[in-house]
Amino acid sequence: MNRHTTGRMLLAVSALTAAAMAFPAAAQENAEDENTIIVSAQRLNQTGVRQGGSAGVLGDKLAEDLPFSIRSYNSALILNQQPQTLGQVLENDPTIRTTTGFGIAGELFGIRGFALTGDDIGYDGLYGIVPRQLAAPELYSSVQVLNGSSAFLNGAAPGGSGIGGSVNLIPKRATDRQTARATLGYTAPEHIGGSFDVGRRLGANGEWGIRINGAARSGDVSVDDEFRSTYVFGGAIDYDSGPLRASLDLAYQRVKVAHFRPKLRVSGLGVIPEVPDASTNFGQPWQYTTLRDVFGQFRAEYDIAEEVMVYAAFGARDGSEEGVYSTPTLLDASTGDISVSSSFIPRTDNNEAATAGLRAKFETGGISNEINFGGSMNWLVNRNAYEFYTSSPELNNLYDPVEVAQSSTVSFAGGNLDDPFPISRSRLASIFISDTIGLWNDNVLFTAGVRLQEINSKSYSAFTQELTGEYEEDAWTPVFGLVIKPVEGLSLYANRIESLVQGSSAPASGANPNGGDPLSVSNAGEVLSPYVSEQYEVGGKLSLGEMDMTLALFQIDRETAILRIDPDDSTMLEFGPYGVQRNRGIEFTFAGEISDGLRLIAGGSLIDAKLRNTENGVNEGNDAVGVPDFLLNANLEWDVPFLPAMTLTGRVVHTGEQAADIGNTLYLDSWTRFDLGARYVAVVGDKPLTLRFGVDNVTNKAYWASAFDSFRPDLLLGTPRTFKASATIDF
Repeated sequence: MNRHTTGRMLLAVSALTAAAMAFPAAAQENAEDENTIIVSAQRLNQTGVRQGGSAGVLGDKLAEDLPFSIRSYNSALILNQQPQTLGQVLENDPTIRTTTGFGIAGELFGIRGFALTGDDIGYDGLYGIVPRQLAAPELYSSVQVLNGSSAFLNGAAPGGSGIGGSVNLIPKRATDRQTARATLGYTAPEHIGGSFDVGRRLGANGEWGIRINGAARSGDVSVDDEFRSTYVFGGAIDYDSGPLRASLDLAYQRVKVAHFRPKLRVSGLGVIPEVPDASTNFGQPWQYTTLRDVFGQFRAEYDIAEEVMVYAAFGARDGSEEGVYSTPTLLDASTGDISVSSSFIPRTDNNEAATAGLRAKFETGGISNEINFGGSMNWLVNRNAYEFYTSSPELNNLYDPVEVAQSSTVSFAGGNLDDPFPISRSRLASIFISDTIGLWNDNVLFTAGVRLQEINSKSYSAFTQELTGEYEEDAWTPVFGLVIKPVEGLSLYANRIESLVQGSSAPASGANPNGGDPLSVSNAGEVLSPYVSEQYEVGGKLSLGEMDMTLALFQIDRETAILRIDPDDSTMLEFGPYGVQRNRGIEFTFAGEISDGLRLIAGGSLIDAKLRNTENGVNEGNDAVGVPDFLLNANLEWDVPFLPAMTLTGRVVHTGEQAADIGNTLYLDSWTRFDLGARYVAVVGDKPLTLRFGVDNVTNKAYWASAFDSFRPDLLLGTPRTFKASATIDF
């Protein structure tokens, strides 16, 4: 860190500290009142994890009543840790690792060793509504994580991911506690911003609620010369009186990332290159992505009887993307020379989602039943165009980056760059029914259900706009779950559930496994039925006072389509879902207060991800690419007893070894990162002012963080040391 960066950081910290001392007389007018304000503010600011959340069609439940692993990270954690992206929130989770898509700045999440794309993040249970590349966390009151397959609970994810788990974002709404908050934030070397959050309940009985919040931040971040700006605004109106509950959520988000550092492609070199300095930016100044989204939902619930509720929700998103992307490829590991190619890709998305259903609970003869019945729909239109350019004749360098002129020679292109037309249209429809039977005062809960899902997809030529293919298939996705609560605080569970992904089309020909000329495919052009992935899981959840622990053992088999010799004709190939990736693992999570003022969020995962039934046995039994064999997280907070207004924080994130290519000739080393921080509550004019300071990657460790989601070695460089400071005042 140079002296200019240090100076800016010290200036920002000094300014925040000075704010705490601005009104010492008012702050010390009444010591007893001041202590009350400090204690109250500390409690509101405590980092929290709720054991439970929205389980799709089953509704919002405590974790102990669900045969699944689910937890929610609350808005206090988001405020205190000062994350700028959803991935930075999920760094707290020991079952998730974050990477990016190839060549872009958009985040991609690995859960239980499978991808979850931004297209498949839920918005209060609706798919296709959240901005698809980067989601600003300031808009949400809760980030919910459900581990495991969820095709029955949430429906098939339209982006074809979410096999290992799902993430659901809950927008902010007014609560019983009045909210009025303003925050000023700084991230080194020169990223500055602020946010506000106001919420009120109105009416004679507080039946009306209004919540408005927004954020604006802009400037360079810790990667050399990488610029990011984010502008978001969200509003919610809700009504809660008698049998009717209704809410309207609307949001706007605009994000720009310029000169961002992409992944690095290692092509046929047979070596993992030495890691450059952590802050090195081997991207190009002309790279950028601009993302604009307007999205929201309307939701209503009505109690037609004491334990009978009908509900409906409708959401929509209008999204626009434009960017110049670069794909660097390492040419020489010893010198660090890399080639630079580029592309220009404008895109727009118009998505809608809807769900409606009935939930009823009744008891007969000491046996309870909770019935869920309903349906869902998703409509998605992707308008896309692209222009790819040849690699620049100039070379960049991994260890000593230089600016390289972007090539203007087009290698191939498609669509209308000025006004992209539809490339694909998709419709996903489903109906579902389930029953949860409770025995012995609901100490035994058995859930059984099924969802019939239909996927319709149309693709269009990027040149003529003509329909080039259509796919329409349906599938049943059942669920079975069991919960047993033998003693107070202990919940044992098991489940068998599936995920569902749209099938692909058979090619016309493929490589001859015995050598020689390619062979024709007997079922060329056939569109396969949706791929089904099966999950089996057993686990337990234990609550001891303020401490919550979970343990899960799981196996997920994901179907993959491969070519094999046709058993009916040895001169032909057959295309079908004959390959399998099997991920087996153990997860442990812990969240709670160990002792008064000492809180811990921690856990670990062991994952054994293997390829099975591969084509001709090639790579059979190999480790899946980019799936670490071990994950460990620990996040600790300590309210200093001899300085009651002070809280110290620390976090360790460890990621084990991971395969970097499908042949398992290349592996990324394990890595460990340490974060430290502190926050202090002062009193200004009888109002709490919370000051925060943090350092991520304290040692500035340089490491290859991920090779996830690729069958070629595409490497993501870990985030460098990052200084953060913020001040929040509650009015």
